[in-house]
Amino acid sequence: MIRETFHFATVQSQLQQLPFGKKLPTALYLHISALKYLPPELQDYEAIARSLFPDKTFPITLIKFNTSEPKVSYLDYPDFDIDPHPALKQSIQVNLGVGSYQVRQYGDNPPILHRKETFVHPTYPHYATFTQLTQAEEKLGLLADSHNIGYQQQWEKKLQHFQVTIKDHRLLEIKDSEQQSPKIDRHKAAIIRRQMSRPVRSLLEANLLTEGMTFFDYGCGHGEDLKFIAEKGFQVQGWDPFYKPDNEKSPADVVNLGYVINVIENPAERREALVKAWALTQRILVVSAQVLIADGGYGQVAYGDGVITSRNTFQKYYDQEELKLYIDQVLGVDAVPVALGIYFVFRDEAQAETFRASRFRSRATTPRIRLSVKRFEDYQSLLQPLMTFITERGRLPKKGELPEETAICAEFRTLIRAFKVIEQATDAEEWQRIAEQRKSDIQIYLALSKFAKRPKFSHLDPTLQTDIKVLFGTYKQACLLSDMMLFSLGDLQNLADIAQESKIGICSNKALLVHISALEQLDPLLRLYEGCASRTVGRLENVSLVRFYLHEPKIAYISCADFDDDLHPRWQIAMQIGLQDLKVRYKEYDPDFAPVVQRKDRLVGQDYPRYEKFAKLSQQEEDWGLLENWSEIQLWSGWQKVLRETGVEFKGSRLQWRQDADSYQQKIVKSRIRSRQRQRQKEKDN
Repeated sequence: MIRETFHFATVQSQLQQLPFGKKLPTALYLHISALKYLPPELQDYEAIARSLFPDKTFPITLIKFNTSEPKVSYLDYPDFDIDPHPALKQSIQVNLGVGSYQVRQYGDNPPILHRKETFVHPTYPHYATFTQLTQAEEKLGLLADSHNIGYQQQWEKKLQHFQVTIKDHRLLEIKDSEQQSPKIDRHKAAIIRRQMSRPVRSLLEANLLTEGMTFFDYGCGHGEDLKFIAEKGFQVQGWDPFYKPDNEKSPADVVNLGYVINVIENPAERREALVKAWALTQRILVVSAQVLIADGGYGQVAYGDGVITSRNTFQKYYDQEELKLYIDQVLGVDAVPVALGIYFVFRDEAQAETFRASRFRSRATTPRIRLSVKRFEDYQSLLQPLMTFITERGRLPKKGELPEETAICAEFRTLIRAFKVIEQATDAEEWQRIAEQRKSDIQIYLALSKFAKRPKFSHLDPTLQTDIKVLFGTYKQACLLSDMMLFSLGDLQNLADIAQESKIGICSNKALLVHISALEQLDPLLRLYEGCASRTVGRLENVSLVRFYLHEPKIAYISCADFDDDLHPRWQIAMQIGLQDLKVRYKEYDPDFAPVVQRKDRLVGQDYPRYEKFAKLSQQEEDWGLLENWSEIQLWSGWQKVLRETGVEFKGSRLQWRQDADSYQQKIVKSRIRSRQRQRQKEKDN
């Protein structure tokens, strides 16, 4: 009992002296995140209270300290960060005086919160957003009569009276004609697709839907994804409230909730759809929604927490981080961002971590055979599986990991001896580089896991556990090195120096530009830099290029129409992500004034399938003097001007003279071509 442990007057005094928290005459309310800022005595007091109720999984949002008697209440507001005025779902009140507790559920008209910034510590990530909303509501007079806004229905009437709504913690005015809730034609939001949807395509590309697994599409619309998946041999089922309402909602290994929650105008129904889809999920839930990446208000009016489109369909536009927060809070999970607006939610935590780690695994090539060693040649086919394993993991297999272990050990006694024979025929340093490469892969994965909840070692896949033990010694050491690596990202000058020295990419004073395929060949620190954007927000669909800003924490993803086949592809779309605020900015380019890609060979690795073709083209353009004035050929319009002034055009992938080219100009250019070729040959000979 509290009287045996605490002097309650001391507890009262400390609660009254707190500089944060929402204070009422007989209580102090505090967000769970602020608990760590309490004095040790109050933390102990709260810990005793929590120990008195048995449900350790109860979702706690706020803690209410009664200041007149020894009672502590735990309040569940499921959407505290997302909902501007979240509703109370349930509570537990603990009486420390007698050691008892009471549980209470709240119905259709629950209490709601106002002034959310008063519940959190000033360091809370959304403190400024909460404060700005409160100030706007005060200015309008919404909070003037506090006795008549404490419950959900009261608050909704107040908003209706003032003719306003709240979207993304911002007040919006609603016109008189918009006051009545319109009938939303949800079924019109279903799109007839000619190809597989992005979320389902992402699932297949990640190799997460494998032979024997079942697939269910929750809100399947016209059923195109079901058709595409069934054609690949999977057992599929789907349900849709308009198109397939009589179908049974069946549990499945993989459940797709594709662009469903963003077309439901009722927040409670939206939440229900997500919860029901998760209940059907046995392994992986795919959740996707429209995300807000640019101003796009044409033909739309504010409604609820989204917009009604000109087709009379509702669209809820999420910020990428807001979407993750919504999924995490509703389901109590840690959703994995896959692409913009697409998340995977795993039932098995070990599978989730294996998937996260796999996204940072770079390609490695088995070292070439350099010397003729008879013992190796005699057993090369037997040793090949061992070479493949070490290339994949950067280490020798432990007992039981390699199916061919028994056969190999029958000839070489141990795997270590077998590997020594392999080293005699190859370059031992190449195997060491592979080990370092795999070590970097793991460090990047662990560094980025710091942003969420870094997994316990026991929650990792056994193979990954062994990787860490062999390559780092201990999990603690691996995490320490990863944290140091993450911390070093704060030194932008160091990043700029690394970018300038990169053998891949085109680096200017402002940024490094590389092809998406070359990311894994960059310095590990640059890979981590990009990972902060792609694994938190996601990449642009059909991304071709990645731009690393060197003097501000920012990454841009750029889409080009046909990078491989177009000799000089133009930028179509750029998506820029600020790594400090995770704000996404989006730009589409006018084709005539779009940036144009030059020197494609520098943007890719030498193992890229068309590297030789790209390099040959760049060499020809360099000989003809087309790349001399770099600033003039950055935009498509400037590039066309240089081609005209030089008197050349492309025929296929070769340069030729234009029919109207000036003969004197041709002589000058030809002379310069010969001069550059002689200089290049001279440099080659030296």
